[in-house]
Amino acid sequence: MLLTGDELSLTDLAERAGLAYSTAHREVARLIDAGILSERHVGRTRLIRANAESPLVEPLREILTVVTGPVVILAEELARIDGIVAAFLYGSFAARLLGDAGPAPHDIDLMVLGEPDVDAVYEACTRVEAAVHRPVTPTILTPEEFAASSGFLDTVRSGPAVAVIGGLPRH
Repeated sequence: MLLTGDELSLTDLAERAGLAYSTAHREVARLIDAGILSERHVGRTRLIRANAESPLVEPLREILTVVTGPVVILAEELARIDGIVAAFLYGSFAARLLGDAGPAPHDIDLMVLGEPDVDAVYEACTRVEAAVHRPVTPTILTPEEFAASSGFLDTVRSGPAVAVIGGLPRH
């Protein structure tokens, strides 16, 4: 919501966050009290969004962009490129997103499967780098190349991964 500017019902927000409705209700109330979120009612539906007038929203948005935003921003950027079958993060950044302990990653490893315009993928990664202040390192392979056996690909396939576009291909 802070990254995308979406306005969501409390029910939708709870579902997206994987929280019980009562937990979402309590936390949203706290964030409204802090001025970070705002609400409006449409009939019986309570719609929640980031409070654009709060001085806290932009710094929080910047933090979220660096920490979790790469998935959202990469999905938006890569969705504009034809020929991508799937894309996912792997390596230390994916591990941290999945809750593995460790130092902050220095870069973001991105696997792109398909036959996209390579320059378009690199240009998209450059735009994401500017937003998240970390290098994005794409590896572009066809699905057939990804299915091949190699030490690198075996490590990628057996390690942590976070889907960006499509599912997570495992062989």
